[in-house]
Amino acid sequence: MRLKIEDTVDRDETFMTIALEEAEAAIRKGEIPVGAVIVLDQDILARAHNSPIALQDPSAHAEILVLREAAGRLGNYRLTGTTLYVTVEPCIMCVGAIVHARISRLVYGVTDPKNGGVASLYRILDDRRLNHTVEVKTGVLASVCAELLSRFFQEKRLKK
Repeated sequence: MRLKIEDTVDRDETFMTIALEEAEAAIRKGEIPVGAVIVLDQDILARAHNSPIALQDPSAHAEILVLREAAGRLGNYRLTGTTLYVTVEPCIMCVGAIVHARISRLVYGVTDPKNGGVASLYRILDDRRLNHTVEVKTGVLASVCAELLSRFFQEKRLKK
C-alpha cells in the first residue's frame, strides 16, 4: 500500500494512525494494545499488533512481527532505509531486533516506564558501542496512544 504524503509530520501521524488501528485490533483479541507499521519510502511493508497470547510466543511483539514480515517481503534481514512506527516505546528485546535489522528511523507514540528500551528504563540506542544508529522521534499522537493503554488496563482491572 503506497500513500502519497509530502509533509513529514503528516506522514508520521498517518502511519501512527495505522499503528493505532493495529493496537485496537490487539485489544479486541485481549492482547496488550501495541501496534506497529514498517514503511519504506511511503510503502507499507508490514503492519501487526501484539500477539504473544494468540501465538503462544513471548517474542510475538508487534515490532518483531513487522520486522519478520518486512524482511520476508524484501528478501533481506537488513531493513535499511525503513521507518518503524510503534504506538509504545519498544522493549529491550525489540530494540535489539531494531538494531540488528538496521532500521533507519523509529517513531513511537508513548514512553513505557516499566519496559522501555529507548528512553524510559534503558537507553540502548544511545550506546555508541553499537554498530548501527537509529534516528528516533517520540510523542507522535502520544495522547491517543496513552489513552488506548490506559483504557485497556482500566478495563482489565475492572474484570478482576
